Amino acid sequence: MQRKWGTSLVSTLVVSGMLLSACNADKPGAGQDASTPKAKDGNSVSADGFPIVKEPIKLKMFTRIAPVNGPFKDMPVFQDFEKKSNIKVEFIEAPTDGFQEKKNLLFASNELPDALYRSGIGPLEAIRYGTGGQLIPLEDLIDKYAPNIKKLMAQYPEIRSAITTPEGHIYAIPGIVTLAAARTDKKWINQAWLKKLNLQIPETTDELYEVLKAFRDKDPNGNGKADEIPMTARASAGAGLGLPLINMMSGSFGLDQQFGYAINLDKDKVQIWMGSDRNKEMLMYLNKLYKEKLLDSEVFSHKEGQYLAKQGSGNTGFFFDQTNNNFMTLTDQYTGIAPPKGPFGDQMQSQTAPVPRDFGAFAITPVNKQPEATMRWIDYFYSDEGSTLLRFGREGEHFDMKNGIPYYKEEFLKSGNQSKITPYAGGGAPHLISEKVASFINPPQVQEAQKKLDPYMPKIRYAAPMFDEPTAQKINVLRNDIDKYYDEQSTKFIAGAISFDKWGEFQATLKKMKVDELQQLYQDAYDNLKKQK
Repeated sequence: MQRKWGTSLVSTLVVSGMLLSACNADKPGAGQDASTPKAKDGNSVSADGFPIVKEPIKLKMFTRIAPVNGPFKDMPVFQDFEKKSNIKVEFIEAPTDGFQEKKNLLFASNELPDALYRSGIGPLEAIRYGTGGQLIPLEDLIDKYAPNIKKLMAQYPEIRSAITTPEGHIYAIPGIVTLAAARTDKKWINQAWLKKLNLQIPETTDELYEVLKAFRDKDPNGNGKADEIPMTARASAGAGLGLPLINMMSGSFGLDQQFGYAINLDKDKVQIWMGSDRNKEMLMYLNKLYKEKLLDSEVFSHKEGQYLAKQGSGNTGFFFDQTNNNFMTLTDQYTGIAPPKGPFGDQMQSQTAPVPRDFGAFAITPVNKQPEATMRWIDYFYSDEGSTLLRFGREGEHFDMKNGIPYYKEEFLKSGNQSKITPYAGGGAPHLISEKVASFINPPQVQEAQKKLDPYMPKIRYAAPMFDEPTAQKINVLRNDIDKYYDEQSTKFIAGAISFDKWGEFQATLKKMKVDELQQLYQDAYDNLKKQK
């Protein structure tokens, strides 16, 4: 009997960022038993080659669809792979805005699809829904039906340890990113405005403040109106990730994000910094920007599509994003910069995603009658061939190969339809991202922007621990309240809705919410990691 769960805020933690090399696994099914096992309905599942199943089957998958995407059914990757695999996928699409709530409702109602694709399942969700019987263990399926994933995990054991529960189960598969430029949001500044106003690239937070004031006051777009947006950021990063604005600026104030959380490590001591003086300094700085209209007044409310449109408008001075896709027609207008040095001399790119960047990108539910075929289906996208199809579409129509690297055709680039043909656009798709398939998100401009960040990247990015179920439940309860309170209060501090005279009350409330107990749970996890080395 399947267990039903109520809706709750589930914290999304990230896994470790140890650098991987690209994995060459072009032949799906290589090294597997040549036998043809039977799926639950008797349909043969090929352990090697294509089609995956002899008789066509249909799967339902719940997925997130980004504002830039077209319908998944129209994407060539799924049309072509249906013919190749004999598996048709019907996608149940939920928009990025409100996706977490819809996902929570899906599990609460127990009306499950066959699989969750691009689903952003966090470690606590994996533990909760896996032990509750709403996600199935995948380790045996990976061993028998996922040669590409298996090869990656064998070559880089940290992947397996990052997604395996203490009980030895894997309930969700991550996206795997071997390219550093695909794991960071760059800091983009309007160099055309800097040049017009005879300004230098800001190197400190104080210099950034002065540049933003010039963007506000000196009409850099030349239209005679005070309509420039000096600085903006995403409004939301989803449950558990906090405010993107804070994530982007925390490194300038010495605030790291170890274990995918607001955590600094100092001499093997875990410190949750939410109530720290450094955090107060950062929030006071952001409050100054907001109060003086240097920070977008819609930074806490605009939708994802609106944020992307602001990038493409050319009317924004400073913002954050992984690549330059959203301002392709204005690439000369922007350049990437290093993290500004903060008031205490800190200069760190604290917002850095791990190599298994998109934890819980894919999972299978117990209603699925074809789990073997489903695992073979998803494994294809962890090969160079599958990843190229997913990201670039059809060779000759959408892209050409140059020295073994796919590049979009010029006429297709001019059409502006790149984000319509791939579920990668908008992030979070389960597949392998290596230099071999990253020409579009890693063009020279992005490579240069990444070089500005490289000296300030963390040497060690620890994984979000996979806790046992009782500990995971404790953390879920604690973070459900603490994360919500921190995000709400941080927003109010930045927007000026509450005075910093209330900082002591804020700290006291965090203690009442048992932030010290939460800190100790992470300390215990870190101590266990040290013992294992």
